[in-house]
Amino acid sequence: MNKLLFAIYFSICFQFSASAAANFKLEQAPDYSILKSYKGSELCQLATNTLNYLNNNKEDSYAVHGGSINGQPIDIEKVKATLTFICQTYREDVRAGRQSRLHNNEFLNQHVNFYRWYPDKTTATKVASKSTNQVKTRMLNNIPSDKLFLTKYYTKLIKGSPVKTVEYNQALYQLPNDEIGLSLAQAEQKKDKLTRYKFTRQQVLEGTIEKNALAKPLVWITEQALHDVLLQGTAVLEIDGKTRYFNVHRNNGISYDYHIGKTEQARYWYFAEVPNVMGYGKEITEKIPLYSQISLAGNVKQLGLGKLFLISFDSSSFNQSRLAILADEGGAFDNNLFQLDLLVDSYWGWTDYHQANKHIPDYASVWMLLLKDK
Repeated sequence: MNKLLFAIYFSICFQFSASAAANFKLEQAPDYSILKSYKGSELCQLATNTLNYLNNNKEDSYAVHGGSINGQPIDIEKVKATLTFICQTYREDVRAGRQSRLHNNEFLNQHVNFYRWYPDKTTATKVASKSTNQVKTRMLNNIPSDKLFLTKYYTKLIKGSPVKTVEYNQALYQLPNDEIGLSLAQAEQKKDKLTRYKFTRQQVLEGTIEKNALAKPLVWITEQALHDVLLQGTAVLEIDGKTRYFNVHRNNGISYDYHIGKTEQARYWYFAEVPNVMGYGKEITEKIPLYSQISLAGNVKQLGLGKLFLISFDSSSFNQSRLAILADEGGAFDNNLFQLDLLVDSYWGWTDYHQANKHIPDYASVWMLLLKDK
């Protein structure tokens, strides 16, 4: 296929019919703000981490694929080539002693194709109509027709104790005893008998696991902190002068319910201690190390892991763009093509999180980027 025919074909692949809910459209002259607020070195490392997962976990058909939009496939090799291009550019610039071209709009326009993401407002409106959270309902209903709902997630800074106390009375549990040593595939085959699938979040909070010594507590925290960590996915603790990271490992098989609040969710996660903030991965040892400000969580199932996005903010308080990579997911993204979630930093809670991020708009223009053919 020659380049012109390929470009036409790819453009068609990314454009839905008028009746479709979401749309990716090829733009020849994308209008986006100056590229800033991220490090080329970290973007290269995240690209490498994600590319390693794609290359080493080809059997993970849930995430390791090129993605499909309206039934039209994207070649996974094109995704890999785009990630490779990120690091190649960064390393060439370092060797040449010049400013990173990963922050150069003209350079980017020359080398990648931009597919503007128009959100699935139909699904967003349906979710809003069923939500019990008024703020969430308002924000979903207000998604512009040409921008995505860009939420921010963070790793939760919490205080805890290696032993149970009156204040720290809820545990982050590792996998239950009857699942230790089982791979995810092995556990799936025995799910009818395993502890992990038997209890809701509420039952665990009431002490079912503790009373029957069904799993080892990794650390003890408050109940409020537990709900926060189950939502955010990662806990960062200072214990005995050492920073420790705890990441969600495997859940009880109950889906996240987008319509209800975090304390009402029946979904429950068991945790593992990890060396850093981690993103997507079937097994805990394979999860992708993340970096703040450039890591995205989203609909990995449909979009495919490792997509490079350009996010452009345009408001009176915040006018800039950045590159970011889809390297994480979450239960809220099932059948969700109206939202992305940007990893921002680590915070104690809403107050310091809001203070640090209040200037960032809730909606942003988003393009999926794929390397052009040479």
